[in-house]
Amino acid sequence: MKQIEGGVTSPKGFMAAAAEANIKYKNRTDMAMVYSETPCISAGVYTSNVVKAAPVLWDKAITKSDKPVHAIVANSGIANACTGQQGLDYCKETADAVAKALSVPADSVLVASTGVIGMQLPMDRIIGGVDLLKKALAGGKEAGDQAARAIMTTDTVPKQVAVEITLGGKTVTIGGMSKGSGMIHPNMCTMLGFVTTDACISKELLQEIVSTDVQDTFNMISVDGDTSTNDTLVVLANGLAGNPEVKEKGADYETFFEAFHFVCESLAKKMAADGEGATALFETKVLHAANKMQAKILAKSVICSSLTKAAIYGHDANWGRILCALGYSGVSFDPDKVDLWFESKAGKILIFTKGSAAPYSEEEATKILSEPEVTVIADMKAGDAQATAWGCDLTYDYVKINADYRS
Repeated sequence: MKQIEGGVTSPKGFMAAAAEANIKYKNRTDMAMVYSETPCISAGVYTSNVVKAAPVLWDKAITKSDKPVHAIVANSGIANACTGQQGLDYCKETADAVAKALSVPADSVLVASTGVIGMQLPMDRIIGGVDLLKKALAGGKEAGDQAARAIMTTDTVPKQVAVEITLGGKTVTIGGMSKGSGMIHPNMCTMLGFVTTDACISKELLQEIVSTDVQDTFNMISVDGDTSTNDTLVVLANGLAGNPEVKEKGADYETFFEAFHFVCESLAKKMAADGEGATALFETKVLHAANKMQAKILAKSVICSSLTKAAIYGHDANWGRILCALGYSGVSFDPDKVDLWFESKAGKILIFTKGSAAPYSEEEATKILSEPEVTVIADMKAGDAQATAWGCDLTYDYVKINADYRS
């Protein structure tokens, strides 16, 4: 596997575009399109929130069917959530506009929205934006960059990644882009993720890979504990790499899965690191747990702890907050067996062992915690399972951003 520059336009046959439609924001792009020259099979996973946005319902119906997909169109600024039948009608109206512009069926168009809940989309601007997107469609890295920027809301940086692998003697590319900075707590965050590939793979295996991998990537991040109404991860595969179709598990399946996992984990970590107001990526690794489920629960409990997140922001080696978060996770363990470590590029330090504080230097701990990426390692000494979760520190700016998000 080789990481390359780019995102959704890196695989063969995929194009992208961005447009300034003035949906909510001014003087910035706020609509994006991803388009494949040939029809794609699709797979998707969506929010577990009972309250689901209209685009989620639209996309879920299409990706669950055998209908081919040609395009995705997304807007930022307004979420089209809690908008009733009118919101659903607007999804169809948007898809119809894309279908007309690209000469494809309306039910081959996926739609996505992110932003403020409860507002209706200004459809005259959406339709105008579709026309602008059609004119701007292009292949290449710059078009992908522009699309990744157009779906941002409170994100501070665009999030993209691409890799190349070899399947059946053919070069296969997987590329992705995502957005998400606040309202991030996926049980499958406000998260939108789009992954493209030119691999030839069966729809059944692609959906299985997506549904499985999300459990260890996007579902292992949290910024604020809020699961959005709009969470969407859609994957499109157009088969233009020309590899023999991957339709059963084997060496090619494992190669594709590994590369897909890298793309999703990379995007997930970028989202966690760019949490609203964040200054640090906060990673928790749980080692030697009794089983995988317990390892996941323990890791997520730590990265979701507001007190621990605040301590990370303050570069404070307050290990008591970490042990406390492990303790209320619902997992039973022996605290006297647990070892806790802090680690970053500045070093690694044992802070808790054998039921009490380890003899460590507060000055050294603070230095380690002052890096932009900080890891807590919790060795439970209860089994062979492990899991990793990603979050961010909790800062004053998180409250400032969300106190006036609608304005």
